Amino acid sequence: MPKSTTAATTTVTSATVTAATTTVISATGTASTTQCSIIFTGQTTYSTGLNPKSLNVVDVNGDGKPDIIVANSVLNNVGVLLNKGSGTFSAQMTYSAGSTPTCVAAADVNGDNKPDIIVANSVSSNVGVLLNIGSGTFSVQTTYSTGSLPDSVVAIDVNGDGKPDIIVANSGSNNIGVLLNYC
Repeated sequence: MPKSTTAATTTVTSATVTAATTTVISATGTASTTQCSIIFTGQTTYSTGLNPKSLNVVDVNGDGKPDIIVANSVLNNVGVLLNKGSGTFSAQMTYSAGSTPTCVAAADVNGDNKPDIIVANSVSSNVGVLLNIGSGTFSVQTTYSTGSLPDSVVAIDVNGDGKPDIIVANSGSNNIGVLLNYC
C-alpha cells in the first residue's frame, strides 16, 4: 500500500430472517483508498418461532452490544436474542404479542433510557408496546388500536416534543396511522 493511503479495519454484521431461524453473517475486511477486500464467513443460525417476519437490532440490556428482536408471526410472540459477544447470541426469550405479529421497532417510549419494543399485530389490528423492565426483559404488551392489518411500524418523533411516536402502515384499510406519544 502506498504511504499516502490510509487503511481501516471494519466489521460488518448483517441479519436475515428465514423460516424459523435468524441468520447472522459477519464479515471482516480492510478498506483503503486503493482497495477493499471483504470476506463473509459462513452463516450461523439461531432458532426462532415459526415464520419470523421482521427483526430489529438494538442494545436492549445496556451492555453496549446490539441484540436482536424478531417478530414470530405463527406463534404470536416476539423473540429477543441477547448478544453474547464475538457475533454470537443467546437462545431467544419470547414475549406474547397479538395475533400474527409482522413487524418490530424499538424506541424508548417511556423516557427511562431503555429501548422498548413496538410490534405490529396484523390480525389483531393493533400495535403492542412492551416496556423494557431492565436486563433485556420486557413487560406484557399494552395494545393500541390501528387500522386493519397493520404490517409495518416505525417509531420516530413526528411532532417535535422529543418523544418517539408510532407510525403504522395498515394494509387492510389502505392507510397509515400516526399514534402520538403523550408519556
